[in-house]
Amino acid sequence: MAAMTILVAAQVFFRYVLSSSIDSADELSRLFFVWSIFLALPHGIRYGVHVGIDLLPMALSAKLQDLLFCAMNIFSAGLMIAVAYASWLIIVDKWAERMPTLPLTASLYYLPVLICCAHAVLHMVLLIWNGPRLWKDVSL
Repeated sequence: MAAMTILVAAQVFFRYVLSSSIDSADELSRLFFVWSIFLALPHGIRYGVHVGIDLLPMALSAKLQDLLFCAMNIFSAGLMIAVAYASWLIIVDKWAERMPTLPLTASLYYLPVLICCAHAVLHMVLLIWNGPRLWKDVSL
């Protein structure tokens, strides 16, 4: 996030003060943004701070809530594995493709998705194994 902020600020300074431009600023700032978002997502999964509607689950008994929690984590881990597989296929497919302004592979946009999915699956397995109150006493 810091690199993205510094780069965008430098681009604004170069463009409006020096009447010049950093050619790769847009591409690099987008790449930094993608990486920062996808590397942060699993940490929200860890604590369960994602957006959710809990009207129905809260009406269930504690045992059914725990069972539903486990089932949803199994389902979500399965989806993460599917997305990880798809991102791996895209990474392999795009590896030879280069970014327009940088001599880097275009796969760098998809690599954080793969890392995010693998990290998220690890958190979900931990939650499935230990239950929904695993991080209850840990402060955010």
